[in-house]
Amino acid sequence: MKILFITSTRVGDAVLSTGVLDHLITKYPGARITIVCGPAAASLFEAVPGLERIIVLDKMLLSLHWLRMWSLCVGRYWDMVVDLRKAPLSYLLLARRQRHMHRTREPGHRVIQLSWVLGLGEAPPAPKLWTSDEHQCRAMEMIPEGAPVLAIGPTANWRAKTWPSECFSELCARMTAADGMLAGARVAVFGRADERPRVLVLIESIPGVRRIDLVGRADLLEVYACLDRCALYVGNDSGLMHLAAASGVPTLGLFGPSAEENYGPWGPLCEVVRADKSFQEIFPAGFDHRASGSLMKSLSVDQVETAARTLWQRVAEKMA
Repeated sequence: MKILFITSTRVGDAVLSTGVLDHLITKYPGARITIVCGPAAASLFEAVPGLERIIVLDKMLLSLHWLRMWSLCVGRYWDMVVDLRKAPLSYLLLARRQRHMHRTREPGHRVIQLSWVLGLGEAPPAPKLWTSDEHQCRAMEMIPEGAPVLAIGPTANWRAKTWPSECFSELCARMTAADGMLAGARVAVFGRADERPRVLVLIESIPGVRRIDLVGRADLLEVYACLDRCALYVGNDSGLMHLAAASGVPTLGLFGPSAEENYGPWGPLCEVVRADKSFQEIFPAGFDHRASGSLMKSLSVDQVETAARTLWQRVAEKMA
């Protein structure tokens, strides 16, 4: 059984697609899987069971990257092609069965929309990633046994979606204080290496004995394994937030100029919090994410702390 799985260029969307991939792997044990994705998401799939190949597509002028994909895949007969990208040339591949994502204006979460490709929208499979023993060992080195860990995701692909660093600093101080909900907890800060200048003040505000600085120090699957070792995650709407939710750590997503009904963290222990303004109110006309600063300043530390406490209480009730 040879399956071609065409998924996203972005980390968050790629994570959300992994429930569909997990369904295929479970339904067709022993299948040989070829993944097509963008460079940012490629490492997410390194430990997929039955992985035969990852085809990394860099965007090209005139959408010529789709022609490159076709040229790399046309020489095989596929048992199934699952195309979540609406790739125009995937229809021309030889396959016994093809399943394609179609444009939809129907409201709903991205996980549900992707699941309809296989007719699973009424019972969408949850996102899932796979790690190796090496990833798990690295995570144990980076987050050794000890006090509980509060995971923080202070960055996003648009600055408009980032809650101010000083707010994260105050939240961490409150939550880990002697009378806080995670008293004495360590704080792990996650992000890419190129995002370090934006979060350096936050990192330095955390007492050294409790600070776990993982910004730019772990690949995506190591991050995923590290998140699984944390007690709670709080972060902006980002690919990192979706990684946290997929890992199973209780996840609180902070939302402003993005729609939580479409891209909220997916899972039974996930919640979102936004300011009093709706997405329509906070998202300005003619918005340019390349030029905009944070649109999250109306979200208070009190609101986020309250939402975190509510989620934590729900976790405690579930574990009781």
